[in-house]
Amino acid sequence: MSNESLANLLREERRFAPPAELAAAANVTAAAYAQASEDRLGFWAEQARRLDWAVEPTQTLDWSNPPFAKWFADGRLNVAYNCVDRHVENGLGDRVAIHFEGEPGDSRSLTYAQLKDEVCQAANALLELGVTKGDRVAIYLPMIAEAVVAILACARIGATHSVVFGGFSADAVASRIQDAKAKLVITADGGYRRGKPSALKPAIDEALTKADGVEHVLVVRRTGQDIPWTQGRDVWWHEITARQSTQHTPEAHEAEHPLFILYTSGTTGKPKGILHTSGGYLTQAAYTHHAVFDLKPDTDVYWCTADIGWVTGHSYIVYGPLANGATQVIYEGTPDTPHQGRFWEIVHKYRVTILYTAPTAIRTFMKWGDDIPAKFDLSSLRVLGSVGEPINPEAWIWYREHIGAGKAPIVDTWWQTETGAIMISPLPGVTETKPGSAQRALPGIAATVVDDNGTEVPNGSGGYLVLTEPWPSMLRTIWGDDQRYIDTYWSRFAGRYFAGDGAKKDEDGDIWLLGRVDDVMLVSGHNISTTEVESALVGHSSVAESAVVGASDATTGQAIVAFVILRGGVTETPELVEELRAHVGRTLGPIAKPKQIKIVGELPKTRSGKIMRRLLRDIAEGREVGDTTTLADSTVMTHIQAQLPATDTND
Repeated sequence: MSNESLANLLREERRFAPPAELAAAANVTAAAYAQASEDRLGFWAEQARRLDWAVEPTQTLDWSNPPFAKWFADGRLNVAYNCVDRHVENGLGDRVAIHFEGEPGDSRSLTYAQLKDEVCQAANALLELGVTKGDRVAIYLPMIAEAVVAILACARIGATHSVVFGGFSADAVASRIQDAKAKLVITADGGYRRGKPSALKPAIDEALTKADGVEHVLVVRRTGQDIPWTQGRDVWWHEITARQSTQHTPEAHEAEHPLFILYTSGTTGKPKGILHTSGGYLTQAAYTHHAVFDLKPDTDVYWCTADIGWVTGHSYIVYGPLANGATQVIYEGTPDTPHQGRFWEIVHKYRVTILYTAPTAIRTFMKWGDDIPAKFDLSSLRVLGSVGEPINPEAWIWYREHIGAGKAPIVDTWWQTETGAIMISPLPGVTETKPGSAQRALPGIAATVVDDNGTEVPNGSGGYLVLTEPWPSMLRTIWGDDQRYIDTYWSRFAGRYFAGDGAKKDEDGDIWLLGRVDDVMLVSGHNISTTEVESALVGHSSVAESAVVGASDATTGQAIVAFVILRGGVTETPELVEELRAHVGRTLGPIAKPKQIKIVGELPKTRSGKIMRRLLRDIAEGREVGDTTTLADSTVMTHIQAQLPATDTND
């Protein structure tokens, strides 16, 4: 890759200082950077003391066999005890842990004392079903409180959980059950989605015709719909938990005990089972939740809108917030059910103070119109977070102005399933933020941008994002495949972790993520990031969202093809399409001007909100569209293909 041509096409001059009131009382100040750089391991040893250990660790990091790290290896703790029991013992049993909001409008609030009882009963139920320490449990549930209870019950008894996103097909579930050799599956009859019950249990029944070794299926009754039942194998959650004691003495497990496996669904090949362990993972999840969101557990109401099936749900719904004694909201459904103001209605209802959501959601809210959030009282919000992909500057500004009332700081977080916890992010009481930039590695984290040869690039240049030192919440391996772990993450740059993201450093040395290296386009010898072209398009007042791909071109190698969703009330005209091309040329330079712009009503997205660019590439190159089974709505591709022909220009 020619790194120089991946350098700054997009310039961003806007800056936002932290609110003075927040900065004055911030959990973490600028001193943390200096403290961590002076004694990195001492810094992480101090963060580990945020947790309650049955056996205090004396060794912080064992890096004697890279890339296989051990953190706090001689310590022992119980993760569920740290998330639940200790808060009850400290007199916080009456504090609400979870406000659950169902899509149909049903709700319930669980205090830490109630959560402890339910986790103990679920742990005892798992033991009755023969699950013991080291067994794997697959979890396939909607976004309901029982999902959190099930995860913590596994952690409590030392069973390793593997949560599978509830939108995955039976085949995807089967491959994950088989690879982990799960002994038990926890699922539900279904969940509510877009105003109606959506079945889950039938996918498990089908999956278990293709995967063996599962002894029982534990089923939560959520919707009450009729489901197939296998006598002797299937067990109702409510029946078995109700007869269990609310007492269970948690056993301390070693810090490196496997806590969970989470499969990343690669576009090709066998999914990778990312393995996370207990002590280091919980240390970094708890610390980053405290630092990045400035959590004040006595007064804050926190809401992460992710699904439990993704790593964001693991680290910033279950483990980080509960380890910190937070009060949080969990919402089952979609942002537009029963109306497009549903998220803001929930913020208003629970007086949410910290909101953590994805750029794809923010751009969707932009598309729906400024008037929708304006109908609700969002004045409780004091910190806003972004996660999942780079956020383009205009969406960032919209989020700040229309959701954060022009004053709430935005923490744009970069991390991955593999990293386990946030790695690069502004600190809300410290950082002068820049729209679209994750800015700098957190205290205790070492990240930089390198060129093809692994040499650090100067400020103002682009290349590959690498991590140069081990970190507590890092993946330990790929489940059952150490060699694949080495080959995938540690072979490109010797001694450094690289997971495939392009990035650039601006003139100040701050980091801007440019998306996957796979999504970089080579146009007339210039490497151009899809992220920057998409950001330029969304910077136009007519555009709500865009997705950009490189299509084969006989003249330029690849040509830039843009798929664009217009904002509500904007009409497509040939003049508008030409204006959008010119706008990109003015913003990024003529080399980045799209050859084709296709105006569409929707974009193909997975249920987690990621745009499936390979499908758009199929359309751009005139091929038959590939596999659409992982899309949230598989009919989207038909609608896109039915749109008007592209505007095609060649200047």
